[in-house]
Amino acid sequence: MKGLSDLIRQTQKIKEKMEELQQELSSRTVEASSGGGMVKVVMNGRQQLVSLSIEPEIFQTGDKELLEDLIIAAVNEALKRSQELWIEELKKLTGGLPIPGLF
Repeated sequence: MKGLSDLIRQTQKIKEKMEELQQELSSRTVEASSGGGMVKVVMNGRQQLVSLSIEPEIFQTGDKELLEDLIIAAVNEALKRSQELWIEELKKLTGGLPIPGLF
């Protein structure tokens, strides 16, 4: 029975640490850009879009599809970087152990 109670305690500690990590990642950000910096995106470590910046010159082209493609590219790159940040921090938390369903 002692082994089971130790396991439950360890599981609770990991859960608490994961909640702390999620809170911390809310304040950490990653940035990505596309079109040579014409579109910039900032996303936090919880995969939430924090800001989107578009250089005014892009509107002068009148190319709506180009702008859409640049936004998609920047958001996807920021999302990828945010996920990498999450995985990196999660590996630190788990000591590098691959826990199914987490990453």
